[in-house]
Amino acid sequence: MAINPQYEAVGKGFVQQYYAIFDDPANRANVVNFYSTTDSFMTFEGHQIQGAPKILEKVQSLSFQKINRIITTIDSQPTFDGGVLINVLGRLQCDEDPPHSYSQVFLLKANAGSFFVAHDIFRLNIHNSA
Repeated sequence: MAINPQYEAVGKGFVQQYYAIFDDPANRANVVNFYSTTDSFMTFEGHQIQGAPKILEKVQSLSFQKINRIITTIDSQPTFDGGVLINVLGRLQCDEDPPHSYSQVFLLKANAGSFFVAHDIFRLNIHNSA
């Protein structure tokens, strides 16, 4: 397989679609469809999870309802196996919490003319400073 020349469009389109689903509380559980039953990993605030069923458990355990999200940038790179590496930088506010910067990295793997999320790393950018 070769480098996907559409990697930037794939990255931006994926991020828009993923967050449209995730940010809608009535639809949030459907993000599980982006993940493989066994071959996906998520690291959420340092907690590592493997497989779509466990990822769905994590997503459903999140207690917030409302998300206001501002995406600062989406950087994408092609992988040599036809996938796309995506780095998202932005700010989000959940319910009435103060807004926080965050970063999220996705690695999309090609799969039968489509993609699945092989790796997903989410972290609020909160620093311990004295």
